[in-house]
Order: sequence, then C-alpha cells, then structure tokens
Amino acid sequence: MNQIELTLPDGSVRSVASGTTGLEIAKSIAEGLARKALAIKLNDKILDLNRPLKESGTFKIITPSNEDADALFVLRHSCAHVLAEAVCDLYPGTQLAYGPAIDKGFYYDLMTPTPLVFDDLAKIEKRMKEIIKEDRPFIRLELNKEEGLARVQKDKYKLDNAERALQREDSDGTLSFYVTGKQNENWEDLCAGPHIPNTGKIKAFKLLSLAGAYWHGDQASDQLTRIYGTCFADKEGLETYLKFIEEAEKRDHRKIGKELDLYHIEDHSPGMVFWHPKGTIMVNALKQFIREKLNRLGYDEVITPEIVDKSLWIKSGHADKYNENMFKTMANDREMAIKPMNCPCHIEIFNQGLKSWRDLPLRMAEFGKCHRYEPAGTMHGLMRVRGFVQDDAHIFCTEEQIASEVSNFCKLVKDIYAEFGFNDILVKFSTRPEKRVGSDDLWDKAEQALEDATKLANLDYQLNPGEGAFYGPKLEFVLKDCLGRDWQCGTIQVDFNLPQRLGAEYVGKDNQKHIPVMLHRAAVGSIERFLGILIEEFMGDFPLWLTPVQARVLPISEKFVDYAKQVERDLINAGVRVEIDESNEKLGYKIRQCELQKIPFLLVVGEKEVSEKKVSVRQRKEGDKGSMSVSEFIEMTKKARDVIR
Repeated sequence: MNQIELTLPDGSVRSVASGTTGLEIAKSIAEGLARKALAIKLNDKILDLNRPLKESGTFKIITPSNEDADALFVLRHSCAHVLAEAVCDLYPGTQLAYGPAIDKGFYYDLMTPTPLVFDDLAKIEKRMKEIIKEDRPFIRLELNKEEGLARVQKDKYKLDNAERALQREDSDGTLSFYVTGKQNENWEDLCAGPHIPNTGKIKAFKLLSLAGAYWHGDQASDQLTRIYGTCFADKEGLETYLKFIEEAEKRDHRKIGKELDLYHIEDHSPGMVFWHPKGTIMVNALKQFIREKLNRLGYDEVITPEIVDKSLWIKSGHADKYNENMFKTMANDREMAIKPMNCPCHIEIFNQGLKSWRDLPLRMAEFGKCHRYEPAGTMHGLMRVRGFVQDDAHIFCTEEQIASEVSNFCKLVKDIYAEFGFNDILVKFSTRPEKRVGSDDLWDKAEQALEDATKLANLDYQLNPGEGAFYGPKLEFVLKDCLGRDWQCGTIQVDFNLPQRLGAEYVGKDNQKHIPVMLHRAAVGSIERFLGILIEEFMGDFPLWLTPVQARVLPISEKFVDYAKQVERDLINAGVRVEIDESNEKLGYKIRQCELQKIPFLLVVGEKEVSEKKVSVRQRKEGDKGSMSVSEFIEMTKKARDVIR
C-alpha cells in the first residue's frame, strides 16, 4: 500500500498508509484529541475527519477554538446545515439555495412556502437545538454526475448549484451530499463540505436576523430569504460576540445618521446618498480638512467630467475589468460611461501641453464623483454605495521619485488617521493579480519600487499576494476602530502601464521623450464610507470642527429671541455653525433635545444675559461653563476646533 508523508504543526513527520483518515491519525496521537477533533486540514484544504487522505503535505487536526479561523469555519458551515434542516422540518416545501460560512458567522438563502418573519427565528432555533441534542452524525455521500443530478431535479436552486459545480475546472465529475444521521436519512443537502463529525459538537450558536437576497445577486432573479446566524466554539465566545453586536447596533451609522438628520438613501436611486444640509456640512468639512493638507504638500486640485466616451475606458483597460460595474448611457450614437474612477481623466489633463522633467512630480488631486454598479445585496448604508466621492489624486513622477513620493504619502495617511484617533494601522502589500495588463518586467520594476518605498517609510506590511490592481501593485491601509473592526480606506498604487496605454509623455534631461510613472493614491478613500466609519466611531459626538451644528442658542422665552438672533449673527460672522431654538418649549425640554442631537455647546440667554451682554454656556458632557461674552465664547470654540486640527 502506498505511504503518504504528513508534516504536523510541530514540524514532525508521520508516514501513514494512503487512505488513512484524519480520525485514525488523531486516535493514534491521543484518544482525547480524537474526541475533541472537528476536522483536519491537509495543505490548504479543510476535510471531514473521516475523509481518506491520499496525498502528502502539511497536516493539522482542527479542534474547537474561538481563536482558530479553521475551527470557526467548519463549525459555522455545519451550523448553517443544521439551520437548513430545521427550516425544512418546520416549513415543508422549502427550497434551499446557498448556505456558506462567512466572517463572524453564516447565512442560508432559501425560499419558504410562506414568508418568514423575525419572530420565526426563535422557533427555528428551538428545532436546531433539538437536532444538535440528538448528536446526529454528518454522513457524506459521493455520487456520480447522473445520480447526483437525479437527486436535485425537483429543486431548481440545488440543480443550478450542482450544474455549476460540475462545470468548475477542479470538478472530478462527482457531487457530494450530506445527511445528518440515520434517524432522518431522507433529508440531505447538496454540499461540498466539510462538516464536523456530528451535530453535538455545536456548542454555542445564535440566529441574528432576516434579510432579502436575490438568487446570484441578480435583481431580475428570484428574491429569497436570507437567515443570518453566528456560531462559536463555546458560550463565552458567543456572549462576547453578542455584546459586540449590541454595541455595534448602538453605533450603526444608518441609525445615527437618521437621528441626526444627516442623509438618507431611497429606492428611487439605490446606492446613492441624499445628503441633507447637516450631512453636507460634514462632507464639506472633511473635504476642506483634506484639501488643506494637500495644498501644503503641493497638490493641484482639478475637476473632470463624470461622463466620458467609453472608448477611453477601453483604451485604459478599465472596460475589460469593470464593464459589468459601469453605468453606461448613449449620447446620439456614442456609447458613454459614467466614470467608475478618475485616473484616465487625470492622464487626459496631463497630456494637455508638453511636460518636462522639471514639472515632475506633478500631483493632481480631485474630489471626484464616481459610480459603480454594486450588486443590490452588497450595499450597506454609507459603507458600500454606487455613487461616491473619492479623495483621489495621481502623482506623475520619474522612477527615481517613486520612493520619496510613496513615503511622503504613507506619512500623510498616518497623520490623517491619527488625528481621528486611529493609530492601529495594518498595511497590506498587494502584488500582481492573475488578470493584469503590462509585461512581467514592468511589474517586477513596480513591485521593487514599492518595496523600496516601504523601507524608506520604515513601514511594516503584510504581504497580500495576487490582490494588486490590474495595472500595478499597491499598499492598502487598514484602520482598526474602537470595536476592533477593520476598514480598508487608504491606498497607493504604482503604475507603469496606464500612462503608456494613454500616451502620457514628458521630456527628460536628455531631451528625449519618456513615459512617467503614475501613482494612484487616496488617503481616506470614499468620503461616504469614511464618514460612515466616523459616525460609528464617535457615535455622533464629532470633533467640533466636523460637527454640523456647533452651538445652539436657547432663549428662555420669546422676549429674548431678538437678543438670541444678535448672538447668532455674531457667531456666524466668526465662523461658528449655530442655530436658534425659538420654540415655546420649556428650557429643560430644549436642553434634552440638544443632548439627543449631540450639540456641543448650548448658549442660554435670559434677562440677566441680555442686561450683561453675555451668554450662559453649557458644554456637552462637561456641564456649565459659566457666563461669558460672545467674544470669549468665540475664542473658546476656536481652541476647541483646533484640538484635532
């Protein structure tokens, strides 16, 4: 019998007969390990414990752990399977579509005979617990193409899944099904696996929510019900996560955005943001904050068209990669595209007039409005939209200038993030993708230049193979918020390809024409997304320079409104964003409303304040600041506005 060599995590090597199962190996190490084992990992593939092993490689026995992504994956995948069985038991006639493990949990898309509501989740959870308590084994069945397709003929979603699976390049012509135990052999699910040995190993799970989902994310296809849930190795892990969910719900930018009247999104324009006056103030404040930094660094701001002939996107290569995500329109007989990004338009500006080496580096910035057709199921408030503004810029430079320009940008990004309290930054170095433009020589040069720049910037990074842009390698800046969530915002990409494709040239010191290098860069990325992150990070308690209404004047009664309006005019002239509450409500009610709206400063005016030409100041979270003149208050706000800026 053939032998295979397995390298264990401690570096030791075991030689076993081909066909030996992971469970047998676990038993040979320790009976206790075998009882705990959930699955095994051979090379990079997770397999059932009872799958016969037929190749050599690195070998790991997966046991329950909230710190092990492999353990959570197989637990969550198995929990999704139990969810599907429970729904099928409770709602006969249910058709199953797709049920993967995802980051932080799992979901299952399905079609039930009658619509499900949130209250149904408790009943489904109860049935799942019964299935888990019965400790049913997961039994894998492998069938040939004909037998497998015959078993799914009555379920159009599973039939579609089966046909797609058979068409994949790695298909061996078989289909796998899982049955949960002999007590219910008639219920099974088409599934590639892997699964845990038995349902009893699921110790802690919770169903979280319901949502609508389209089959294959296509709005023209069937609308399904998506049930979200999560699963952990133990109750402690689940409880910690549920507390995290509770805190995240308090911080949800969609909820706070509505409460503070910042923006809305509606079905008339899905994925597009309607910024209200207060939200628009925040957008403009953030832009100005970034603009001031760029001005000091020698960037020139430009504005380019939002609709451009599609031929430009074909020439640049974007049409090939982004065609399905591009909004298109016709102008007479010309096919036009609404720009998904700004880079080709910036090259068009660069190409106007002769450039020399003395003009480089040329730094061109734009708060450019871009549109991308994101699938309906992926959109999420401000975090994933179809229309967005980038703090975009492109630096045209020589090869010798790459390192210093990238290094300076890295410092800029860290500076901006730190000013919002984001100091835990992960940098990913994304190298050439499989689908790309340009020669390997150019890619070698670009990747080496980017690596040299990270050394100059004294930047630690995590390698992210194959995830670069189609035209060049990139650095991605991932910030971590107060809840430990990762947000990829900033990026810089080294591009030797697009300038060449679009005819960009400059005259060098040798009086010969050369192609510039193009650095694509954005510090915060999408303005919409970054503001969504800030709304959740600050829970609406923004830095004073960013908050929409910095002060509210509260006249105690109607007879003090005229004085309140005079205070308002003085503050407006001094650049303070202020409003007056002229309602007939009592002062206590007005103050409570200010607290709900998270107004930083309340200026109370009554008879005493009018006679002394002063205002009584209350600061949010700090209480009374005493009585002061308007000019003294203006100085106070100037200092407060400079705390972050």
